[in-house]
Amino acid sequence: MSVSPLPAKVARPPAPVASIASTAKSAQKGQQTKAAIVDAALGLATHIGLQGLSIGALAEVMHMSKSGVFAHFGSREELQISVVREYHARFEEEVFFPALRRPRGLPRLQAMFQHWMHRTSVEIDSGCIYISGAVEFDDRPGPVRDALADSVQLWLAAMGRAVVQARDAGHLRPAIDEHQVVFEIHGLILALHYEARFLKTPGSITRANTAFAGILARYGSPAAAAAPAAKKPLV
Repeated sequence: MSVSPLPAKVARPPAPVASIASTAKSAQKGQQTKAAIVDAALGLATHIGLQGLSIGALAEVMHMSKSGVFAHFGSREELQISVVREYHARFEEEVFFPALRRPRGLPRLQAMFQHWMHRTSVEIDSGCIYISGAVEFDDRPGPVRDALADSVQLWLAAMGRAVVQARDAGHLRPAIDEHQVVFEIHGLILALHYEARFLKTPGSITRANTAFAGILARYGSPAAAAAPAAKKPLV
């Protein structure tokens, strides 16, 4: 049995250059609009929490229709996840990446804490998505909780690597448990938020800096203790 040959494909004319440019411009505008919506959503979330975010509230802030905002995210959950990702990106830009310019070891670990403290001092007034999000989603399994937990764990893992590098450089004692050190440093930040933001305790930032110095003194190697004093805290 013979098989009839397939009909030859008809070549389509190339798309006009003007049409391609128009499509690219439209896509760029869409990305800019989405970025503006996420920025506004992050501003709202720091005051009312991730749970308080809604398509309707953002539409009002952005002077857009609900359908216009919805078209960029598809769901309230995706909007919340986008806010978590944006917060994490800004956290890295302000806290993590600047610290990488410092030498490995104690200088980098100190820089990470100092930049973290500086950001925390600002968030005493505005609020921290990591901390407020933990309160909102600690018992709410799902993608938003996962995004929050993943972001925090990424940062704590980076702190852990800095502690290990400081130990390997001889700045911290050889027998230290890096997880314990990170736990104590993280605890300082959580205590600072509670004391300064909720209890309004005067001098909370100074106490947190003093406590960090105590951690370094407790876990530091004798050689590091004899080294010149570190730079003053940023806050």
